[in-house]
Amino acid sequence: MPNTQALKSRIRSVKSTKQITKAMQLVAASKMRRAQEATKASAPYTDAARQLLANLAGHTSVKGHALFTTRPVKTRLLVVIASDRGLAGAFNSNLTRLYAQELISDDRSGVGNATVTIGRKAAQFVARLKDTEVLGSYQDLPDRPDGHELHAILDTVRQKFESGTVDAVDLVYTEYVNSVVQRATVKRVLPAGQDIEPDISHQDVAYEPSAEEVLDGVAYRLVEAQIFQALLDSRASEYSMRMMAMKNATDNATDLIDDLTLEMNKVRQSAITQEIAEISGGVEALND
Repeated sequence: MPNTQALKSRIRSVKSTKQITKAMQLVAASKMRRAQEATKASAPYTDAARQLLANLAGHTSVKGHALFTTRPVKTRLLVVIASDRGLAGAFNSNLTRLYAQELISDDRSGVGNATVTIGRKAAQFVARLKDTEVLGSYQDLPDRPDGHELHAILDTVRQKFESGTVDAVDLVYTEYVNSVVQRATVKRVLPAGQDIEPDISHQDVAYEPSAEEVLDGVAYRLVEAQIFQALLDSRASEYSMRMMAMKNATDNATDLIDDLTLEMNKVRQSAITQEIAEISGGVEALND
């Protein structure tokens, strides 16, 4: 049985850890609220963008446009969005598990693949895999990436798709539902307008100044909106899961402190009882 000094040392250590996890919980909660507001504010625009792309994809005028071109998928590009730091519960493990399942599925189907990683944890996971082609790696992005950072990712995706190097582009990220529910998901962004059904009949429309110029700008911006939304969703999910993980760690530390305190009191009481017994024995011996 450990002595009281060792138990006091352990209690101090756990209390110190509890202070750290509590602080991390509060920081994650604060960042989570801002990330939630950002992802909820942009979600309607992204939904409208997806619907517009689906509607445009149904027009015969866009059939020859590079970003709308549908071809048999022989190679696809997976854009994996993870976090730069750990201590976020199952956030990264859920994502990398889904990514690994996609790789296995491609292998079984005879489909080649390439990967773009966003976040240090995604890059570290992919680096441990054999025969995985990495076309780009982006780390330390801010909570709301600006145009320069977002366009670097989007231009890589677009160039590989338009050149025919890949036949489809899928995002692998964590979709934010609410502060309790976040789910790892796969969503196709290229060819554009293929992930949902159009809500209008397939009919030709007039483009000014030309279909090519309009679609170049519109499709690029709308695909950009989907990637931006995935980044916002991923960051909100990360902070939510980190807050819950730190809350659980803080609660566990509290329980451990209570258990150690109880054990220390038992040890102390046992020592006091033994001293009383020894004194009583000494008194009895003197009386005899």
